[in-house]
Amino acid sequence: MSKKAVVFSIVLFVLITFMASDACRQDMAVSAAAANRMTAADAADSSTTQEYLISAYDDVMRRVGEEEGQDWLLMSAIAYSESRFESDLVSKQGAVGLMQVMPIVGKQFNVAKEHLMDPETNIRLAGKLLNEIDDMLKLSPATPVNDRLSIILACYNGGIGHVSDARRLARNNGEDPNSWEVVARYLDMKADPEVYESELVRYGKFTGSRQTKSYVQEVMQRYDTYRRMVADRS
Repeated sequence: MSKKAVVFSIVLFVLITFMASDACRQDMAVSAAAANRMTAADAADSSTTQEYLISAYDDVMRRVGEEEGQDWLLMSAIAYSESRFESDLVSKQGAVGLMQVMPIVGKQFNVAKEHLMDPETNIRLAGKLLNEIDDMLKLSPATPVNDRLSIILACYNGGIGHVSDARRLARNNGEDPNSWEVVARYLDMKADPEVYESELVRYGKFTGSRQTKSYVQEVMQRYDTYRRMVADRS
């Protein structure tokens, strides 16, 4: 692995660990009503002229999702869980915007901190981050879609380092590292000293498995709901 790739891996792990902080999520000043509104500035920057289905950001979600190779409905489900579509939300840890992107991600992709609040920029950076996670995980092409998405979401929330540890433990014990059910079980086990002190574990103790599993379940259920909503419109 090149020096650049090593540095990026470290940066990505630190970033997602910050995003996983319970304190970060508990301190979000979120309004449920924000899911169905745009600020005047957002409206001025948006070309949306039709009634939206999921949120006021449907058009930009569609466009960016297509450009970044991500399903816009999945990205919308993430945005709901992260910010309730509150585009100007900033957490205590510094995560910003709809997708709660950390400034270090912007820096990695040459985006200045002052631009992170822009909805399209924020969504695009999240799309790029999801792609990077997927690339780094190197999941088998035969991995079922739901397992693939669940493991990627677990990384987005709980940290790719902890998820990689769980997959390594599963593989070492002859279990499927591409199964979300298996990976989730090993994430639970990473709170046990007998497990996290193992030489197979590189990122130490993990006590956030319950929160990460809830996050994955919430996003996947909402993603399924959004897909049904779109199908009903067809």
